[in-house]
Amino acid sequence: MSTEQKIIYTETDEAPRLATFSLLPIIKAFSDAAGVQVETRDISLAGRILASFPEWLSAEQQIADDLAELGALTHDPAANIIKLPNISASNPQMLAAIKELQGQGYALPEYPEEPQTPQEQEIKGRYDRIKGSAVNPVLREGNSDRRATKAVKEYAKKNPHSMGIWSADSKSHVAHMLDGDFYASEISATMPQADELAIVLHTQDGTETLASGIAVDAGEVVDAAFMSKAALCQFYAEQIASTEPGVLFSLHLKATMMKVSDPIIFGHAVRAYYAAAFDKHAAVFAELGVDANNGVGDAYDKIQQLPQAQRDEIKADLDACLVNGPDLAMVNSDYGITNLHVPSDIIVDASMPAAIRESGKMWGPDGDLHDTKAVIPDRCYATVYQAVIDDCKVNGTLDPTQIGSTSNIGLMAQKAEEYGSHDTTFEIPQNGRIEILNKAGEVVHGHDVQAGDIWRMCRVKDGPIQDWVKLAVDRGRITGSAVMFWLDENRAHDSQLIGKINQYLPRHSTEGLDVSILKPAEATKRSLELMRQNKDTISVSGNVLRDYLTDLFPILELGTSAKMLSIVPLINGGGLFETGAGGSAPKHVQQFEAEGHLRWDSLGEFLALGASLEHLGRVFDNSAAQLLGETLDEAIAEFLDSNRSPSRRVNQIDNRGSHFYLAKFWAEAVARQDKDMALKQRFAALAERLAAGEEQITAELLAAQGEPVDVGGYFAPNPELAAKAMRPSATLNAAIDSV
Repeated sequence: MSTEQKIIYTETDEAPRLATFSLLPIIKAFSDAAGVQVETRDISLAGRILASFPEWLSAEQQIADDLAELGALTHDPAANIIKLPNISASNPQMLAAIKELQGQGYALPEYPEEPQTPQEQEIKGRYDRIKGSAVNPVLREGNSDRRATKAVKEYAKKNPHSMGIWSADSKSHVAHMLDGDFYASEISATMPQADELAIVLHTQDGTETLASGIAVDAGEVVDAAFMSKAALCQFYAEQIASTEPGVLFSLHLKATMMKVSDPIIFGHAVRAYYAAAFDKHAAVFAELGVDANNGVGDAYDKIQQLPQAQRDEIKADLDACLVNGPDLAMVNSDYGITNLHVPSDIIVDASMPAAIRESGKMWGPDGDLHDTKAVIPDRCYATVYQAVIDDCKVNGTLDPTQIGSTSNIGLMAQKAEEYGSHDTTFEIPQNGRIEILNKAGEVVHGHDVQAGDIWRMCRVKDGPIQDWVKLAVDRGRITGSAVMFWLDENRAHDSQLIGKINQYLPRHSTEGLDVSILKPAEATKRSLELMRQNKDTISVSGNVLRDYLTDLFPILELGTSAKMLSIVPLINGGGLFETGAGGSAPKHVQQFEAEGHLRWDSLGEFLALGASLEHLGRVFDNSAAQLLGETLDEAIAEFLDSNRSPSRRVNQIDNRGSHFYLAKFWAEAVARQDKDMALKQRFAALAERLAAGEEQITAELLAAQGEPVDVGGYFAPNPELAAKAMRPSATLNAAIDSV
């Protein structure tokens, strides 16, 4: 175990990256007083790209692989990492980041969409490993504990966010497949002993090994499932044809985290909706390299290189599909950006709660809200959202001032349930049979598959499952809340987990606890029933459902998932502290660049920092760090009560102003305490200086708004320009730097 007391603060992407330039100097001013070093590591999309191609860069441009370093650090009992939201890159985002970095002078290779040589295949492989959920599986060497703190929950009750009014005759609903999806085909088994697996595909042309040398442990759960291309395409055609007038057609996937499977599923939806145009112009689209998996925006972009008359004809045919088909939900109706433009624009875990909060409605082409058909092809978790819609139709809108909380314990350690996002997910090239073989050549799982089907193998190790059960029981004892395992005994994978829960639950004291195992739809219904009684529940779920639930319930309760405390107790004893979701971060950056106002709310960072300091105080018996964590909690409560969160509108308090007020309230809280007189004296001076300079500081911060801002890059901002933009108050800077 390392004896060095440090916090690793991650540099990530978009709005959280910009906010770091303002917040980090404040954090360091306080942490230094407790002998705690705060260091940064770059795990941004741009940073990960640069770290992956050192031989293409000059010596001065080369950077360390910080993600790999942090992955190793998670095994250290002294690890203390604050992880901000990062981009889980879709293909269009990857291409945009590469282009920006090349424009900044980095001689990176082009992304080979269709590699022709071994070198191009190797380059594409490096880029593809960066796409999707590439960061979280490396850092999450523990299971997830996400919940709203008391201060945040009380603030939400006193200052409720707006909620749409639900009507019993709402036509909004969820549409999912009834057969041919992953749920229907899933098979699962628990490995009787440590083994080594291979994935092979048998076709009329012979046998191809798709993956080999996959080490598995005794007790590990191994699944296999596939989605039928034919069934998926038929499902899309039926849903497009059956969408009622006045109801929007809206696709909800996770093409970022599920970087292999969901872009393919997205592409089939694009081809189904725009079938007339894609069929008519198939030869031209093939020549141009149009890829429906990148969204219909790829077609609109690539036809720009054609002669005017041909371009106009194709554009008219694409636009005609919008007239002849059902109205699409819009990402930006002002610019005609639909739900099918870019796969990373509509992410199910953020988009579905937002629609439910708007009484099941989304924005249509006319700029108004309309009832929506939410298309979620695989039914594993689609039923959760339908259950919420059913509840709201019967019982009305949830009242944030009256409802209880639903926290989450999520199974995610050691890459648990990384469905569709890793190197054991494949698009089947031709008809055949795919099998998982053990080292002895015996078949563990097998499926007959057709060309275009999406097949995946997934694993969950036994140790993380044991830790997950223990964490759930511990939280149940601490809170007294009902503990619900969200598992469906009719689903193969869940059935294996239920068997393990029944094995491991008796190891823990559950006397007096309300512990149950319910199908996701039933667990949703019961959680909402208890919430409406102002009672709290703990949802205990797998990795993907964890991702969905830790957006769904916080958005309904608090208005945002960014206000959740997210702790990952690492299995070896360290701590990973996550700061909330970043789904709205792109829009925040766009507003900042246009008018110098950053509305990103750093409350998640504040909460994570408090938990990080308290954890460090316990591990190293550092009373000063413990005290700083406790006083930060007081400051956050005052911050919320005084409504110092960023406004959405320019020329009002923004992210930088919120950081000032946190620093002021934190300094005042430290100055009030009498446990540590050295800290008291040190921060009394800062508190006095910030209070005296409040009017000048707020004036300087507001004066920095209203004009466009150039920070030198979206994916890789220039540090000097970003620091200048995010620290515009000389008075505040001088006060913080004086500590």
